[in-house]
Amino acid sequence: MTSGTTRQTAGREAEAYALRHLQQHGLQLITRNWSCKRGELDLVMLDGDTVVFVEVRYRRHAGWGGALESVDFRKQQKLTLAAQSFLQSEVRWADSPCRFDVVAINGDPGTSPALNWLTNAFDC
Repeated sequence: MTSGTTRQTAGREAEAYALRHLQQHGLQLITRNWSCKRGELDLVMLDGDTVVFVEVRYRRHAGWGGALESVDFRKQQKLTLAAQSFLQSEVRWADSPCRFDVVAINGDPGTSPALNWLTNAFDC
């Protein structure tokens, strides 16, 4: 198994961990890994009547910065463009209020890593 595959597996595990956490807190999954030319949305959830675009960031080690710090301004812009595309193509949700959340996971995905859920992480 190559390191790229290992990273992809760890990323999928982190995303599944985040999804379970959010569902335990009452959010409902609309879709996962939604992509378009402008980017990808890891999780699109529903919190009451609010569409929540969730960016899941995982870091095994904080040597290069933590997971939360990796959602910089450039990444926020890409997420905003992808969310706009989602709302334009999925008209059912077009008039719903929306927000951006970040789920930052630090540590080994096989051992209950630290999860930090930041609601309303940035403005669109």
